[in-house]
Amino acid sequence: MTTPATTVPAITAAITPARVLRSEWHKLWTVRSTWITVLASVAFLLGVGILMGATYTPDGGDSDVDTVILTLYGSQLGGICLAVLGILVTAGEYSTGMIRASLTAVPRRTPVLRAKAAVFTAVVFTVSFVTALITFLVAQIFLSDTDQAASLADDGVLGAIAGNAAGVTLLSVLALGLGAALRSVPGGIGAFIGGVMILPEVLGMLPYDAVDTAIRYFPTQAAGALGSATPLPNAASPGAALLALCLWAAAALIAPALLLKRRDV
Repeated sequence: MTTPATTVPAITAAITPARVLRSEWHKLWTVRSTWITVLASVAFLLGVGILMGATYTPDGGDSDVDTVILTLYGSQLGGICLAVLGILVTAGEYSTGMIRASLTAVPRRTPVLRAKAAVFTAVVFTVSFVTALITFLVAQIFLSDTDQAASLADDGVLGAIAGNAAGVTLLSVLALGLGAALRSVPGGIGAFIGGVMILPEVLGMLPYDAVDTAIRYFPTQAAGALGSATPLPNAASPGAALLALCLWAAAALIAPALLLKRRDV
């Protein structure tokens, strides 16, 4: 007869990173909210991009806007959808009680969070990049005879499209971390909208140069600097913005990882 002392190590040995990743992949795509939020994100980005391209006129006030930013305006709305998905991926499990089964199957706990973040990051970046690429190409059909005409071969264009996708992805990972830390879907959404989106705008009203400089490295501002083919005035450089955004996302994941070890489910 197998004793508990030998059963537990055997079960633990059977839990591999690949199996945890596969489990999180299946959980992500078997939830209806994933399909709804992903399709909504794609629809916002593609729809707004086509609208901007079809209605653009040189005298409409947008002639000085970077062409990638112009065609990917919809990423702001699409990014909110993906951020909500990130919160649902983590906090949603606490609201349904599914987290108990997940952490029972993986007793070490933190591999579950790492797998969620890895699967989510890969999915969001792929969806964001492919959608942004298609949106840019379709919008350029309408912009081909205007001063906003551009191609993927132009300097900085492809990098800006990839940067846009990276910005949306890292903001969504940050939201995933907030959901995991707060363990509440409404709380996570409120913290993301209030702390990540609104707080920098409020701080920007303060008449201090130091505050203006710091705000450049806040999540939403850093993400915006990544999606431009030309340098933006009063914005962080793409390299510094990417580093800042990676640090924000990492901090958002480290906090719930520590809490997982200290809290009961």
